[in-house]
Amino acid sequence: MAIKCSHILICRTDNIGDVVLTLPICTWLKKKFPQVKISIMCRAYAAAIVRRSTAVDAVIELESVSHDLVTFFACSDIDTVIFAQPDQQLAVAAFKAGIPNRIGNARQKVHQLLFCNRRVRFSKRISDLHESQFNFEFLRPLGLKTIPELSEIAALYRFSSCDDEQIRRLLRPHPFNLIIHMKSNGHGREWPMENFFALAQQLRSNPSIHIWVTGSAEEGQWIERNASELLRLPNVSNVCGKFTLDQLATFIQMADGLIASGTGPLHMAAALGQRTLGLFPPTRPMHPGRWAPVGRHAQALYMPTSCLGCADKQTISCDCMKNIAPDVVAEIVLQWRREQQEGNCATNESMYTRPAKDSQPALFTRAANA
Repeated sequence: MAIKCSHILICRTDNIGDVVLTLPICTWLKKKFPQVKISIMCRAYAAAIVRRSTAVDAVIELESVSHDLVTFFACSDIDTVIFAQPDQQLAVAAFKAGIPNRIGNARQKVHQLLFCNRRVRFSKRISDLHESQFNFEFLRPLGLKTIPELSEIAALYRFSSCDDEQIRRLLRPHPFNLIIHMKSNGHGREWPMENFFALAQQLRSNPSIHIWVTGSAEEGQWIERNASELLRLPNVSNVCGKFTLDQLATFIQMADGLIASGTGPLHMAAALGQRTLGLFPPTRPMHPGRWAPVGRHAQALYMPTSCLGCADKQTISCDCMKNIAPDVVAEIVLQWRREQQEGNCATNESMYTRPAKDSQPALFTRAANA
């Protein structure tokens, strides 16, 4: 029997990209149960992007309640908790506080079996579902058994509008503003620095395109040490460490396109409806089938076959990433620019396309029937 509830808390306390890919289930729930309150618990550093979602009624920063989780749950009106990411402390606290409905994946961790009373069972390792689709599995105890197609999920992102005059002045001199987020903080396989440099050199031939390098202050220092030639190019500006997450979201939304590997800003850009290109290896679990950006104007490139070093999860980059040619990426950016000049941003068809030669990257696209 499907459970009934009035206040659902979705716990997702890991990385920004994972949190962003969880937001569509909030819109899905609101459509099915308009009167139900939807809250999300996340870490403080991810809270800014969650607060922009119009489907989320409240955001609880984990750090603000972690000193006494049992009291937090006991004093709330939450009747249903979805553990979209396993967390033993949270599961135990919800159990001790007597939260009536505790939903978790019993195949992930033993504590989910012990402390969750509304269990779902699925394996990410053997599934062909995208990460965003896995989140819909947690809604089965609520009577929602449909796993939407990625095109449907892309259309479920809802964010409040934003504007920032300072950022607008920063972008205004350039007809097309392209963001490149070069580092992944260890969360994705990275496109080599020399490829980004080659891309920037190629795009110099189009003076209307200006490139902005984003990242944390620490990543910016690394780029300054290891890619100083890139930062010296006249069509490149370094804004690493200059923005809060909220400001970065605004910067992304007000720019014209973003390129990155599998990292938080990539998923933010796709969710915000920006032109987005993700660069991925073809090997599980890092492949675009699992982690491609999901959005109305999101795409991903990957090599059709894995290289010898691709399976090494500790490596920052590999030949699979290196062999995604800068000229292929440049052509996509130039197509974005042509679309912008024509006053449109055509949505991509949801499909795989593989070129005739295995030495060329394949295009993996996601789109919405919005």
